[in-house]
Amino acid sequence: MNSYPAELLVQLAPVMFVAGLDLPPAPSASTPSTPQSPGQAQSPPPTPTKTQDPFGSLVARLRDALQSQRKVAIWAPERTRAFHMILVGKDVRFPPRKLVPPEDPAYTSVHSPLSPMTPSSPLYPDGLIAPIWIRKHTALVPSVFVQFLRLFESPVVHARSPLDPPDPEHERDKAEEERRRDIELSAEVAARKKTTNERGIKLTVVLLATRRMLDDPSLDSRLTFIRRQSGLDSRAALFVLSPVSTSELNDFARSLQDALYEPALEYYTSHSKRVRRKRNRHSQSVSSYNPPPLASMGAASTRPLRPEGWTVRYEYKMACFAEFRGEDEVALKHYQDAYATLMIMFGSTAILPPRTKRWAEAKVLADAINVKITKLYLYNHEHSLALSHHNSHMRRFADFSRGWGIGEETFEYWSWMARQHRVLAELLEQGSNSSLTFPTNSPHSLTAGMSSTSTPVELDTVRALGLNPSHALQHPGHYYFMAARCTEARRDRFLANEGISQGTSGAPGYANEKKVDHLTLILELYTKSYEMFKKYSSTTSQGRLTLWIAYRIAHTYYESEKFDVAIRFFERIAKTYRREKWKNMLRPLLSTWYACAQKLSDVELMVTLLVEMIGYAQDVDESRTLQEDLLAVLESSVPVSTGNSLVVDLKESDPLLDTMLVFWTPEVRVGEEAGFQLSLATPTNIDLSALPIDSVIITFSNGYYPVILRHSPPTDGQVADTVVRLVKIGKVVPEDEDEEPEEICADLRWKPGERLVVSGSISSEAPGPLTVVSITVVLAQNGWNIEIPHEPCISHEISTLVPRWLTSLQPIQFLQLGRSDCSSVIVRHRPHELAVSLSHQAPALVDEEYPIVIDITNVDERHLDVVVDVLLQPTEVDQGAQYIIFDDQRSSGLIKGIRLGTIAPGVSATKTLYLVGSGAPGDRMLDISIQSTSIQPVSMSKGDDDAEPRNSSSLGAHATVDSCEKLQTIVIPTSGALAVTYDVAYSRSKNAIPALADLSTVEDDFWDDSYGGECSAPCGLVIESLKLHRQDNPLAKVLDCSSDESSDDMFPGEYLPGDELYNVSRVSLNPREEQVLGEEKITGPGEYEVVWRRMLPEGGCGRQSITRFALPTLMISQEGLIALLDIPSFAKLHVSTPIHLTVRNRHSSRSANVTVSLDLDPSDAFIVAGLRNGRLPILLPGSEEKLSWNLIPIECGHVKVPRIKVMDVRGVALPSQGVGVPSTEIEVEGEAVKVVDVRANWNTASAQGAGDSAVAIPQQDGASTILVLP
Repeated sequence: MNSYPAELLVQLAPVMFVAGLDLPPAPSASTPSTPQSPGQAQSPPPTPTKTQDPFGSLVARLRDALQSQRKVAIWAPERTRAFHMILVGKDVRFPPRKLVPPEDPAYTSVHSPLSPMTPSSPLYPDGLIAPIWIRKHTALVPSVFVQFLRLFESPVVHARSPLDPPDPEHERDKAEEERRRDIELSAEVAARKKTTNERGIKLTVVLLATRRMLDDPSLDSRLTFIRRQSGLDSRAALFVLSPVSTSELNDFARSLQDALYEPALEYYTSHSKRVRRKRNRHSQSVSSYNPPPLASMGAASTRPLRPEGWTVRYEYKMACFAEFRGEDEVALKHYQDAYATLMIMFGSTAILPPRTKRWAEAKVLADAINVKITKLYLYNHEHSLALSHHNSHMRRFADFSRGWGIGEETFEYWSWMARQHRVLAELLEQGSNSSLTFPTNSPHSLTAGMSSTSTPVELDTVRALGLNPSHALQHPGHYYFMAARCTEARRDRFLANEGISQGTSGAPGYANEKKVDHLTLILELYTKSYEMFKKYSSTTSQGRLTLWIAYRIAHTYYESEKFDVAIRFFERIAKTYRREKWKNMLRPLLSTWYACAQKLSDVELMVTLLVEMIGYAQDVDESRTLQEDLLAVLESSVPVSTGNSLVVDLKESDPLLDTMLVFWTPEVRVGEEAGFQLSLATPTNIDLSALPIDSVIITFSNGYYPVILRHSPPTDGQVADTVVRLVKIGKVVPEDEDEEPEEICADLRWKPGERLVVSGSISSEAPGPLTVVSITVVLAQNGWNIEIPHEPCISHEISTLVPRWLTSLQPIQFLQLGRSDCSSVIVRHRPHELAVSLSHQAPALVDEEYPIVIDITNVDERHLDVVVDVLLQPTEVDQGAQYIIFDDQRSSGLIKGIRLGTIAPGVSATKTLYLVGSGAPGDRMLDISIQSTSIQPVSMSKGDDDAEPRNSSSLGAHATVDSCEKLQTIVIPTSGALAVTYDVAYSRSKNAIPALADLSTVEDDFWDDSYGGECSAPCGLVIESLKLHRQDNPLAKVLDCSSDESSDDMFPGEYLPGDELYNVSRVSLNPREEQVLGEEKITGPGEYEVVWRRMLPEGGCGRQSITRFALPTLMISQEGLIALLDIPSFAKLHVSTPIHLTVRNRHSSRSANVTVSLDLDPSDAFIVAGLRNGRLPILLPGSEEKLSWNLIPIECGHVKVPRIKVMDVRGVALPSQGVGVPSTEIEVEGEAVKVVDVRANWNTASAQGAGDSAVAIPQQDGASTILVLP
């Protein structure tokens, strides 16, 4: 931006003059304290500092605080109440508004000194605007004038005693002196007020006073007198400041700006109104404007400014005043109007003749206005509009320049274009250092523009989805780059013009252009662009454009004849270009790099670059030319280091030859030969017939001598122009043989498209991959020995890399191989011959240790070390559990490294694996891995079977030598061994219910089975041995079990499928009240343990297995009120037999009103003595009542007991009495209570299975009879 006046580009802000802050004069040189030595600096402060003016430091800090408020800058988007503060002297004068004083009668008709209508003006007669006008409003004329003055303070006179009254005469003298000083100060302020009023400038006075003065009661009256006497405004015109800290001074500076900001806006608003009035008057008089006649060609032109010029002038002034006010939108509108009118003026050579002074001034003004408009757009984050206006400005002036004779063929055109790009780049760079952010330029997705009916996208829609790069704002690096490119074009045009003119001035500005250092300017622009690209580079671009800029920098260094610096750049750039295959960009780089090497006479670098450039040759002629250059260099020079080869690494570059290595088979066994063919060919666009290739060295994997093909020209009897040549090298010789192979002669000259096929075979006594490591082409000429390594399978872009096998030379026939990787062969050991047998008796039984016999026989001729791994796959059976046992290891998943030892040929080894499946029947799956390693017999010692197992590292080393693995998967069906059925019967207890007030019921060891009673559980099982493990709990306990007494007689015993075994257990229940109410289940108090063995087919028994079955979960049915009838099982004829009836109320909260009646029918065979019909006492919850009768039987046999009827009688309200009528209770028959015979008190229940979910639920009872005996 240094090409333009700074006044036209800076951001304008209100201007404030600050007077009265002049620094005190420096102390005299004769003062002893002025020169200070290090010793004096450490001494105490001198005495005179105590008598210094206390406002000296205040003035210095005030100057710093005011000057730090705002800095002059081109980019300043912040809109705060900040002034551009300028420190001036007290006697500063404003420039005159007109050349004559206001008292002159001609004052009204005289114009401003800067007006085009003033003959002494630099704009006379047709100038537009001058930078001095902006300098006038930014440095010479303020909008606010702040004057700092010292308020007079009388010296303090201390009284002799605090009780002494003040001296009236002293007080009178003090008041008179203060008034006199105040009048002088008011006169000084009034004089300044007069000058500011003439300009409409706000005047503010700041009085400096001590803190003591702030407490003086006369201060207010003095300030009022000064303001009235000097004519100051009543608002924001007078302040008082005392010495304060720096932070408070900053606050004062901000508050001062806030108070004076509105008057400053009014000042610039009044200027805008005055300019607008002039513009309106001018626009009304345009119609009557008569242009003066054109002067003769020999006379100087004195025509006045045209109406368009006045419009530009007025619009530009109003834009500046709006910018002073901070009204960016208004300023933008006026700048646009001024710019549009300027374009009209440039469109006519009659208004602005080219290459004149006014034409040059107008171009500078147009460029400055363009910068202003672009900057204001960027302030508002309108990036597209800013870039569009800038591009439009460049496009318009490019069109104008062609009409002015300053087109693309002139250096002036490109100088101006470079200047515009650089101005935009510098503006964006300044903005990015502040608050400007750049948009993310990504095109819209194509799917967003597709219609729902999947119709083809219209062409306009596709264009709308894209993004025009000229409309997308980039970071500053792009525009620095464009400026550098334009500067290069400027230099090219200048050099062309210089060649045409032959040193004479062939174009305007030629003399100035000769002084320009174009290359330094280009380097500066490219360097800035490179730094910006590195700053804003993304990971996706990988810095490719940054490398291109670096290449341009290197090229510029080459043009500047700084070849060593250019080579350093080329080395770094070429690495990336080679790796990413940017061949079109690498070719010119290599050419320039080669030219630098020529200038530096670096012969080895020249040879290296020429060899690489031959690989990148685009046609036959270019390759021949490069070979001639290489031969010329080799013939005219000698290597720097004699005896050492120059290695040219083309690993990431295009090779000289297309190479293809093909093996006939992908795998061979140890000791078996593998045939291969190596093809060396040139692409159709490269001719290597003149390249001095001395030999080709083919290097195989480790352990083999390299194959050397030595160049031998074809003899007269041989055909030299064959497209395909075959060279048979036989078997590749390993290094362990004493005799080295001989060199093989072959024709090592290639014309375009020729191919040399090297055919041979290779074998190995060790397993592993075999391939060709490198193919080295050796050039030899005049003492030079140049080695060019090639990879086995590499080619140029125009060549197709297809694995083919040469089958015939006449005619030439190739067989294409179908494998993807033919460049290597894998040598493997012969597979181990192991016979594996898995023996087992299916199915397996639940809870059984099921044996699986693994039998491995070595049918190989080698000694094999065998290791077995077993993996138990997870089961899909619900509630199924499983694990395996192998040797001394147990796992539910993987058992690894079970060693069977070394097995000699013809020998077998056996191991037994045990599978245990529990929970539920179902299939179990096993994966068995048998790993074998070959071991030499000499390495085996006696007692190898007893040796310690090798660790994993030793096994891994053997596996790399000769190892093999076999996998087998077996599925074992598992079924249940025992079928269990539970039959449960419930019996009510005959024991009496404890009394309600019995304290023993709250003891911890109290057992109440009056509700639960006893349980007898016969079980049907198929077992070999049986035992009940008691697990008593607070709710249930086992009383006895039949297996406790009869197990010794019954076990062990053999049970065939279908045999059954029964066992009976009695359980006593003690349910709590909450369990009864909640119908909760009671866990069975024990489990059966069955110990059994599988009976094997050969008559033996398998391993011992244990199966456990838990007792079923028990449940008590809810009973509220029940009657228990206790009747003897038999009676004697005519003998009294007692019977008892117990009525129990088991309800938790409900009482019972019970009636009992005995119905004796004449047909009954009893005579009854006892209650026939009666009511029992009220039965509270948890209580019981007992009744007794005596029966005398009168018949023999099974005789029915007389019917006893128990009723629960309760009062019931009749529902037919209606609403509001009191209900009455009447006796009704009530609800019958079930009478249970305790002799047959067995509520049967069934529980299938033996799991925890088996629940036994009671059922109904039977009838009651007595056997009467005679």
